Amino acid sequence: MPKLPWKAWYSTARWRALRLAIFLRDLYTCGKCGLIEGNTSLLVCDHINPHRGDERLFWDETNLQTLCKSCHDKLKQAEEQSSLHTRGVWY
Repeated sequence: MPKLPWKAWYSTARWRALRLAIFLRDLYTCGKCGLIEGNTSLLVCDHINPHRGDERLFWDETNLQTLCKSCHDKLKQAEEQSSLHTRGVWY
């Protein structure tokens, strides 16, 4: 399987700084459930519209939101399940 170059963006100092800036902008508050969480390891800086390797979308602050891990995992799981028919899953 080919290595996806955009995965490395998550390991950069630029991403770490942007992630913290988004948490601060959103006052460490989950955009779905409203939970305020000071422990940033329990928060996710989520792309509202999936970037799918589009560098412009990846770094776009207006495309980022703060979610708690619980909401992020539920949201992303629901999105994955709803898109199964378009991803070529075979039974």
